[in-house]
This record gives sequence, structure tokens and C-alpha cells, in this order.
Amino acid sequence: MRLGLAANKLHHANENAALFRWLRACETGIRELRLGLHAVGRTHDAIAAAGMLRGYEPLKRYPYGRDGGLMKLVAEVVGLEGAERNLDGAIYFIDPVDPSSVFPEATALKRQCVIHGKPFLSTVASARDWIEMERIHAGFAPDPGADGFHAFEAQTLALIAHDAMKPRMLEFADTHFDLLSRFQRRVATGTTGQRLNELAWSRGWPADKPWAVRYHSGPMGGDAQIADLVLEGRCQRAIFFEDPHVARQHEADIQLLERAVTTVTDQAVCSTSPLVAQRWAEAAKRRARLRE
Repeated sequence: MRLGLAANKLHHANENAALFRWLRACETGIRELRLGLHAVGRTHDAIAAAGMLRGYEPLKRYPYGRDGGLMKLVAEVVGLEGAERNLDGAIYFIDPVDPSSVFPEATALKRQCVIHGKPFLSTVASARDWIEMERIHAGFAPDPGADGFHAFEAQTLALIAHDAMKPRMLEFADTHFDLLSRFQRRVATGTTGQRLNELAWSRGWPADKPWAVRYHSGPMGGDAQIADLVLEGRCQRAIFFEDPHVARQHEADIQLLERAVTTVTDQAVCSTSPLVAQRWAEAAKRRARLRE
């Protein structure tokens, strides 16, 4: 398995930066998985200068971003001739106020990950959670250091889906209803929340109690409302089924939610496609059985 790896300057500027917090927490898992990390130039150089992943052959150096390194990651997420030119997703630690985070190649990297159902991991929490997920799928014992990400009974989960993706969200919620019901609280934007509640009531959830707390619809500000929950530390995980093929009038609100997630990088986990969410749900259930 291979992932592209990039970090904005803030996230490798000192020894306590996000890139290094993630590596310190996950280096054992990275080595267990033999995870290929294809790092853009400055990110690779920062890892080497910090003396991390020393001697780790699957760490590959790509050109600097200004020399096309990030563009190469985009092309390899889409897929190029030869298995060695294909990436299974990307980790991009985003500083939401760094102008380069909205450059075309950065936006395209996320979009192509979503289109191809591959993980796009833009926060420390998401990247840590993903390593644990893949460890569980690979048959390794749960890492106690990741228990906090699986304390669902104390967490709030946001469930958001664009119009074309609402059937996929309902299918996902139906398949994993018991797992999602473990969360202390679920929130959703308008129509998605209503449909999720109707699903829950059809499954025996108390009719006088919403399964998901409904906020406004996305165009009316629901994304912004949930962004505020994330910023206040009152929403720890978001499952956001995006439709990358449709222009949306409330695109700025969608970006606001995404920027909120990256602002609290150690706290918020975000999944942006049904395939990634499905893989997370399967790992979460398997991990719970192993911890019993």
C-alpha cells in the first residue's frame, strides 16, 4: 500500500509540528504495515532532518511542490502505467490559512481521492485513525494508544451527504446502524438528517426521539453550524459523502467545514467517501470484538 504525503510549512516547522506528532504516534504501525510513503520534497527533507523513519526504504522522495511534486501525487492517485506509479490515497496535513492549501494541485488531490474512493487524510487525527484501521484489517492487535479514537460513547458523529450521495449514506447507515448508534450523539444537515431519522424509526428507534439531531440544510448554513461544533471540540468525527462532479452554490460553506476540521487537526477525524467509511466501519467493529 502506498500513500502520497505532504504537509504545509506550519506542520513541519518544529519538533512538535503535526507531521512529527503523527510519526511519533504511528511509526510502529507504519513499519508493521510496510506502508509506502511518497513524500513531496520539503516534507521528505523535514522527516530526514528530524531523524525519523531512519532507514525506512518505503519512504520515497518526490520533487518540491514548486517543481511539480504535488501534481505528481495527483496523477498517481488517478493511476499511471505500472503499479509503482499508483497511490492508494494521500495524507496532506493542511494549514487552513496557508495559501498553497487552495492551489489547484491541492484541491485536485482531494477531489481525485474522493472520485476514486481513496482516503484523503488532512488531519493528524484522521491519519492516526487510518493507520489503526489498516492495522486491524492486517490482523495486528489493537494499539491502546488509539483507544481514544474508538471511545464512540463519548463522541459526536456528523453525517453529511450531498444530494446524489444521500442514497449511499442511507445504505451505509442501515448496514452499520448498531455501530453508529454507539455514538453519544449524531448530527446531520437538514434532508440527510430527516431521512436518517426515518430509517432509525423504521428500525425500532423510539419514535419520539431523533436518532440524528438535524441542523439546517447545507445551502441554508448547516455545514457552517456543524463547523462550529467541530471548532468547539463538540464533534469528533465527520462522515461526509461528497459529490465531486456537481458545482454547488454553497461551496464556500462546504470548504468552511473542511477548514474547521483541519484547524483542530488533532481532534477531528473525517471520512470523505463511502468506500473509506465502509472500511472504517468494518475495522471499528472488528476492533471492538478484539477489545472485549
